[in-house]
Amino acid sequence: MGYFKELPNVSAVSLLPGRTRNDQRVLVKNIFKRAKLRSDIDIATTAFDFRVIKEGQRPDTLAQDLYNDPELDWVILITNNIINVRNEWPLSNRDLHNYMLEKYGSEEALYQVHHYETFEVRDEQNRTVLESGLEVDEDFTLTYTSLGGQRVVVNNASGPVNNLDYENKVNDAKRIIRVLKPQFLSGFISDMRKMMKYETSSQYVDRTTKASYNPREFGV
Repeated sequence: MGYFKELPNVSAVSLLPGRTRNDQRVLVKNIFKRAKLRSDIDIATTAFDFRVIKEGQRPDTLAQDLYNDPELDWVILITNNIINVRNEWPLSNRDLHNYMLEKYGSEEALYQVHHYETFEVRDEQNRTVLESGLEVDEDFTLTYTSLGGQRVVVNNASGPVNNLDYENKVNDAKRIIRVLKPQFLSGFISDMRKMMKYETSSQYVDRTTKASYNPREFGV
């Protein structure tokens, strides 16, 4: 991932067994330094398009399609606030099936009830009384008062959702992402690199490097 090339460095005290001095240091990437979208860009709907991730598509292959550079996959991840690709990027059908088998234990278990959800219910004026897709208890019953003042009881206002359908729904929801339009890419990268620079401090070495504390130098 090209993102790690953009991270600034930390000059850390070497803990390697072959070190020859107490003050010997190594450069490591500062993985705790994280960039995010500027708030004005984040809320600008004109800066983004929405895409549906295709079966088997990865961040790097999508970056190749969008920006002609697979190493710009980090732009896609940052603009969607994705930190853990394994958990937040949609799985392929094969990987999803393997994941479900590992999670639920067997093919038969995939068809067991995961939870119950509501169906849409409308009154005699075609107004929505109950939205669909709300998670409820197994014995859920809808009760409401009609315009005529009558008490209406709906016993079949919900139904079961099995493990298979639930996991497919969760995975499909991850497929809809937003992508930064190519014309905004250079400005985004420029802003990101500015955020990655270090300001002057007691640990400052240069704009891309700062030094960590070395307790050996002070005998602590």
